[in-house]
Amino acid sequence: MRRCLYAALALLATLSVSPAEQAIVPPFERESWPVAPTLIDTHVLAALKARGIEPAHPCSDAVFARRVYLDVIGTLPGPAELRAFLGDARPGKRAALIDALLEREEFADYWVMKWCDLLRVKAEFPIKLWPNAAQAYHHWIRESIRLNKPYDTFVRELLTSSGSNFRVAPVNFYRAMPSRAPEGIARTVALTFMGARLEKWPADRQAEMSKFFSLVGFKATSEWKEEIVFFDVIRARTQPAATNWPATFPDGSPVKADPGRDGRQVFADWLVKADNPWFARNIVNRTWSWFLGRGIIHEPDDIRPDNPPSNPALLAYLEREFVASGYNQKHIFRLILNSRTYQLSSIPGSNAPPDAAGFAYYPRRRLDAEVLIDALCQVTGTTESYVSPIPEPFTYIPPEHRSVALPDGSITSSFLDLFGRPARDTGLESERNNSITAAQRLHLLNSGHIQYKIENGPALQSLLKARQRPADVASELYLAILSRYPTAGELKTMDAYAQSGAASGREAAVDLAWALINSDEFLYRH
Repeated sequence: MRRCLYAALALLATLSVSPAEQAIVPPFERESWPVAPTLIDTHVLAALKARGIEPAHPCSDAVFARRVYLDVIGTLPGPAELRAFLGDARPGKRAALIDALLEREEFADYWVMKWCDLLRVKAEFPIKLWPNAAQAYHHWIRESIRLNKPYDTFVRELLTSSGSNFRVAPVNFYRAMPSRAPEGIARTVALTFMGARLEKWPADRQAEMSKFFSLVGFKATSEWKEEIVFFDVIRARTQPAATNWPATFPDGSPVKADPGRDGRQVFADWLVKADNPWFARNIVNRTWSWFLGRGIIHEPDDIRPDNPPSNPALLAYLEREFVASGYNQKHIFRLILNSRTYQLSSIPGSNAPPDAAGFAYYPRRRLDAEVLIDALCQVTGTTESYVSPIPEPFTYIPPEHRSVALPDGSITSSFLDLFGRPARDTGLESERNNSITAAQRLHLLNSGHIQYKIENGPALQSLLKARQRPADVASELYLAILSRYPTAGELKTMDAYAQSGAASGREAAVDLAWALINSDEFLYRH
């Protein structure tokens, strides 16, 4: 498929040493800190010191910019944005960039994807919300994120809403569950909002929690695929035994409620209290895992007494901050993103065995499937096609639509399937698979899909048609693809490749773009 595969592979081998495999190199690390330590750093460093672990150096400005763009809005910085940031001499520029990214429209697009994974927003089998409901649900979640709705309000609306799944979007929380029996609802609620796997609890505690959802009703309408979710007040009034009161909350405290009251509201009142042992802990732990690669409690949706946090003081601090902020998720985002812990290099600070649980360095992680294909489209100026496999009705997706903003898990592509996009069947964090596989490597190295983007993408073509000097072309490609300038050694390698006769000037530039796209530095967060 490639014009000269062996020559291009040789270039890839020369250029694709990942940052985590290099010695300390200026593009990836710096010696002095550009930000002040925070209370997060106090807790992390105290734990590392107690274990004799040296933290990594601070990451460079270029690495930070790429990292925070990917982690906050799910996209790469454009070359112009990157130049402006790198040329900014203000000491507070990292905090300013974080604030700016949190207010961009792409922020809501990216974080709605994460919540749609957890809430199983999917039109077709086995969830079967159907397209109208999936799109309404996606829009409601996105607006909640865009408006920075307090997290307790967001959860209360999901737990207590009633009405049509087409018109009252949050009731789709109940429609998207694998099981609508009270026991199944209780398992989903515990997993999503408490980070707990109810099946590991004693049977009597499971039964007690199920009581709060025993009167959730579902009723079809005359409209195609519409369903009403409601509290069955008639059963509550005519069948007192059906209310299942008295009951006990998961923390062991007794329920004090009127017999006819909606159990969902009773449970929500208990759940969002400031002293609830699961609510704030679950979401700040999940948030930490989204930014730092693993939870303080790991797995982030497996909170239980025999799975303690790796840093209890850090987790307790984040919980207190979250409650005190009025359940403001962006407040926790800012705390984490502005910390030195988040801004550590991905290169460990010592030769000691890696200790991911101590957060002594930033963890390298392959880009999510949606983020990766959006990045490929961005650097090449191309688009993707997405399809709904069961068109009931057919969902049309414009070609320029970002993958992270797809409103329905049933809308997919062969690339997303190959690169581990979750099926959205379980609501588990582990359903997304970001491990690199041989099939993925082969697709990136040798597929017509990727090769077409590189050789015909308008963004790369416009760069090559500008007939700049080879060094200028290389610099632009590095900025667009790796979000940094090339080192002197890399420019020398590229010049030697161009002079070797293995490729003409344009072909050498195409080969460089191909090599950079296939490098770990592009494929991974670092």
